[in-house]
Amino acid sequence: MNTFFCADNSREVGESLIGSATNYETYILIECPPPWTSEAFNSRWVPNSLRNLVEEVKRNRLPVRFLLIANDQSHKTDHTTLLIYQKQEGLSDGYRKHELKLANIEQVAGVVKKFLWGTIPNCELDTSFTRDILICTHGSHDKCCAKYGNSFYFQAIDIIANLSLDHVRIWRSSHIGGHRFAPTAIDLPAGRYYGALDQDSFSAILTRTGDIQCFNRVYRGWGILPTAMQILEKELIMRHGWDWLNYKIAGKILEQSLDNNTILAELTFENPSGGLYAYQAKLVKDAAKTLEIKSSCNAEKASTVLKYTVVSLCLTSKKVVSYSA
Repeated sequence: MNTFFCADNSREVGESLIGSATNYETYILIECPPPWTSEAFNSRWVPNSLRNLVEEVKRNRLPVRFLLIANDQSHKTDHTTLLIYQKQEGLSDGYRKHELKLANIEQVAGVVKKFLWGTIPNCELDTSFTRDILICTHGSHDKCCAKYGNSFYFQAIDIIANLSLDHVRIWRSSHIGGHRFAPTAIDLPAGRYYGALDQDSFSAILTRTGDIQCFNRVYRGWGILPTAMQILEKELIMRHGWDWLNYKIAGKILEQSLDNNTILAELTFENPSGGLYAYQAKLVKDAAKTLEIKSSCNAEKASTVLKYTVVSLCLTSKKVVSYSA
């Protein structure tokens, strides 16, 4: 019997979470009651039309992430919720949401195909004020998401109720990556990833109050940025505090060595008062934090996880005229 738990191992070796958020332009979240098979879109309630669309998108390597979601009402509802989150261009604070209630899951593939071809559905609901938090509970994919994700899902529901946050929805989610950081979550529409969550850190993230140092333990990174730049962004969160999460940001890599050991990056940001600024930083491979580690409970061998350190950081401009990605 395999008693190896990747999340326990990651914590034991002190792996840093930052730089592990995945980068997608579009998230397509489909309400589908569990249980889900290890490959979620092979599950019982997923129609062939949707399964084929997911495979087609994968074959064409589109920057689109399909996930199944559910909550405690999903078995009882007479409709299927479809959430589409699309990355904003240029300076951005996350993703734009489209929410639809469809008669059934069989309608999803047709609607999503039209959306990917540029047609915005006309049956969209106005839920722009709502925050969706996805917690991976996909235990058939990795047992750490069952061991840690399931229990945290119920804790999260209690925390939302205790804080009286009626604009926040908690969803179970199929595999979002990074099982070794379970319990893991994506906070949308912002698109920020978290792991190793507990009640205190989750409450702080929800309310954007308390000790910002919790980001050193639980922040995986911002999905709108390349992984190396996520490390830079976390450094700026530490400098600016919770205010940073209200800024509109765009990032780009200016230079990169052939061996990927050195990166020159720039983050441009706009604060709520309209001030534009740009930080430049040099990111260097951190040999001390770069690990050989099993990325999942079922991994047969270890993978190299490359980590960077910010070795220079400077505010290069206070009068950025325009930004083009």
